Amino acid sequence: MKAFAFIAVAATLFAIAAPASAQFAKAEDAVKYRQNALFVMGQHFGRLGAMANGKVPFDAKVAADNAELVATMAKLPWAAFGPGTDMDGNTKAKPVIWTEQAKFKQHSDKLVEESTKLAAATKTGNLASLKTAFAATADTCKVCHDAFRTK
Repeated sequence: MKAFAFIAVAATLFAIAAPASAQFAKAEDAVKYRQNALFVMGQHFGRLGAMANGKVPFDAKVAADNAELVATMAKLPWAAFGPGTDMDGNTKAKPVIWTEQAKFKQHSDKLVEESTKLAAATKTGNLASLKTAFAATADTCKVCHDAFRTK
């Protein structure tokens, strides 16, 4: 019985501490993480763009697979824009991200929303649906980049 109680307490403490341990040990680790997440998302988004723009033939399965990855990756980088990560010289993030965090969060939430719609649109197997959803997602990216990313 004592062993069960110990395990239960340990599991509870681990669950409470997990969010804290999920933080990055160093600011440069957070910067690398978000840059890599955004890079991977951009690679898969670019494949969708090539189909939407007629540069490569439309393949419904490839589109759906890439859109699903974009939707997943769109959820990842935002936790890595924490305090102290604005001081890293290897970032294209504008300082306004940390002074207008609510606005930045609105943009990141919008990307998650639009990329989810993109993934759903590609599952229809319809190129026109891909084009419409791709354009909306690309516009969301552009608006955020214009406001929060240096060239």
